[in-house]
Amino acid sequence: MKKIENTKENNLFKKFFIKICRIFGFEIIDQSNFNSPTLGKNLNETLSEQGKKSITIPLGQVNINKKVKSLKIIVRTCTSELIMDQNKKRIFDCEKNEYTFRSLRSLIKTTNQAIDKFKNINFELIVTDTNSTNEDLEKIREIMRDFKANSKISSINLNNFKNKIKEGYSKAKFSNMANFYNSLMIAKNEDADLIYFVEDDYLHSLDSINEMILSYEKFNSIFSKEVILLPSDYPYLYNKDENTKIYLGEKYHWRLVRESLVTFMISKDLIDKYFSKLEIMGKEWVDPWEKPLHDIYRIHPCFSPIPSLAIHCANINSIFGVSPFIDVKNLWDLNEK
Repeated sequence: MKKIENTKENNLFKKFFIKICRIFGFEIIDQSNFNSPTLGKNLNETLSEQGKKSITIPLGQVNINKKVKSLKIIVRTCTSELIMDQNKKRIFDCEKNEYTFRSLRSLIKTTNQAIDKFKNINFELIVTDTNSTNEDLEKIREIMRDFKANSKISSINLNNFKNKIKEGYSKAKFSNMANFYNSLMIAKNEDADLIYFVEDDYLHSLDSINEMILSYEKFNSIFSKEVILLPSDYPYLYNKDENTKIYLGEKYHWRLVRESLVTFMISKDLIDKYFSKLEIMGKEWVDPWEKPLHDIYRIHPCFSPIPSLAIHCANINSIFGVSPFIDVKNLWDLNEK
């Protein structure tokens, strides 16, 4: 006679066991169904809980030491200069304002996704502009209306920086330095856990901000110190024969790097600590301009994603531009409107 198992009793025990695990903060994996009963998620989903724990299968859990409560995004725009002090064309051969518009759209899309996901984080978008036409500024304002949190735009009075920046630079270079200096002052004087400085020629993938927030919390907890994140996998770093390390973020691999351009995510604590060093970039241009940043990376780890989370829309032949192994045309087309 076939034995009939008491499935009802087994199910009750399973539910009780799951509740106990949740109470004590343990997660269990049902590998036969490829899900986590305690989390109520498929293992392909994001298992981490922002501000509490980072979970990577099969490596387990990292408890978060520093919870991100606020992110301020500062975008530096200038639609009047195609490429600073160069006559080169950018990829797709458009006017500069088109790169600004599409970059801003992509950034708003990925941040809106993060706003929907991370209800306990305060987001703010600030656009600081130099030398854009009134028509372009109005278009930027129109695009910003889609942002789901607080946002504002301001035009920089370059006269305010004539006594701060050394003389002898081109108009474009002076404008760029002034805009960075202004952004740095905003970051110093306003309260936020994280500051994301962004140039207006970076196309972001839809999961960029989600990945950067969760990976920042994870790496900060692993290293027990502040870290800096880049959105782009810069091709020029592959020309350097130097040792590096690879770490697992939320859904991406991240590579330890020692150089970058000037689009980066950093904590307010590090801005306060190294303000005088960063301020040099607003006062004088010594090649490489980013050297003060690079000096900080030797003390605090800096990571770039593999594959890239954002594409720098420079000239196609520039080693500082388009990241490898990314469908750039698709990302460009997705942010036309």
